[in-house]
Amino acid sequence: TFILASHRLVTVRYDEPKPFMLVENKLARSCAPGISGEAVLMELLDAVIDRNADILERAGSDMDAIGHQIFEPAGAARTGHAKRYSDILIAIGRKGDLTSKVRESLVSIGRVVTFVAAAVDGVKWSKDMREQLKTMQRDVTSLTDHASYLSNKITFVLDAMLGVVNLEQNNIIKLFSVMAVVLMPPTLIASIYGMNFKIMPELEWQHGYPFALVAMLLAAVLPYVFFKWKKWL
Repeated sequence: TFILASHRLVTVRYDEPKPFMLVENKLARSCAPGISGEAVLMELLDAVIDRNADILERAGSDMDAIGHQIFEPAGAARTGHAKRYSDILIAIGRKGDLTSKVRESLVSIGRVVTFVAAAVDGVKWSKDMREQLKTMQRDVTSLTDHASYLSNKITFVLDAMLGVVNLEQNNIIKLFSVMAVVLMPPTLIASIYGMNFKIMPELEWQHGYPFALVAMLLAAVLPYVFFKWKKWL
């Protein structure tokens, strides 16, 4: 909360935001004599806007790196590991949460700047301050648009990451399905000749055991060759 009266500025806050600390240090190093509350307000608003811009820029760079991991053929997300997937999803979630907070901050700052710009119409503010307010309004608008673009990008990357996880799960399920189909015919042959009925001529055959092994091997190899021929593997 900003309270500006009689060229004095009072701020009410329950935390120590970094922009406030930066402005405090800046004014402590080089403060013009007789600086007004209006000038301090401009410094604070400008610092908050710059801070939001830096956060969005860093979040955009991080999302580019995450997208590289997902979409590059040799990216980390394409090598397949549950822990790696979890780390990437957590990183995407954090960037999404950070971007939403920046958007909330920009909305609040935009309302403050708009209110101040409307309030100074009847007040004798310097021309430089009026121009600075207009510049802030343009900056807030452009940063809000960029935050919206970044939110859409985060949603797209999240959907892509979930698609990669889904493909990985499908590959695992396909592998187990192929193994089941390949092992099913040999298991059937072994089950038939493992029933041990009295009247089973093959059990007395001299070459029955090697014949059964060859039959089981062929029953396992032929489905595998068929799947490879159909390019299902």
